[in-house]
Amino acid sequence: MNVWITGATSGIGLALAQHYAAAGHTVLASARAGPKLSALDALTAPGTLHCYALDVTDEAAVLACVLAMEAAHGPLDLAILNAGTYAALGVTDFNCAAARALMEVNYFGICHGLAALMPRFCARGRGQIAAMASVAAYCGLPYAGTYSAAKSAVIRLCESLAPELARQGVNLCVINPGFVKTPLTDLNDFPMPFLISAHTAAQRIAQGLAARPFEIRVPRRLAWLLRVLASLPYALYFRLTRRLLRAP
Repeated sequence: MNVWITGATSGIGLALAQHYAAAGHTVLASARAGPKLSALDALTAPGTLHCYALDVTDEAAVLACVLAMEAAHGPLDLAILNAGTYAALGVTDFNCAAARALMEVNYFGICHGLAALMPRFCARGRGQIAAMASVAAYCGLPYAGTYSAAKSAVIRLCESLAPELARQGVNLCVINPGFVKTPLTDLNDFPMPFLISAHTAAQRIAQGLAARPFEIRVPRRLAWLLRVLASLPYALYFRLTRRLLRAP
């Protein structure tokens, strides 16, 4: 199986690349050019992982990358559109440049992947695409509004596309991780309930992808709690979320 993973040099993306390479699949790993990408193929058995420098915010580059990978290795079977970034933005530090940057990677980066993949997968009548979202998409939390908005947009987009793709033999799903120990979550200065390792997350995600549901949640307990929070009346919802505010 040919597996394409974006954002494959750290966190969940790296763990997924290692998981699929160890299982004997051909992993096509992409990320921004740099030392991490150069060192990535040393982490797996020779011939199982191939690196492609890619900025997912560049639509033309994403299409060119897909064409190059398929020309070299044959049709893709599974694409995990994982590349993402995070920045905490509250009222005092909110700015449109940072908000736009988050949307460019977390939402439009996935749009670019979908635009490149869907015509090819539909023409073949097969293939699987997984878009990385987040349990943060379930509701707006202090300091995470722009991130939550981008991830929510990913879910709404995939909800809209999934039925049409399924009719053409293509599976589209979303992955909604909670707190996973990665370089991004290492920057958090608040408690992270139900924190799991990237290795554990990758194993559970791979198991979920094999079952082909629409949504994969890891860990499930945090996803359930945030689902409940999102369903509350706003008066109670804001009473609870105000407790997450930092001291003035």
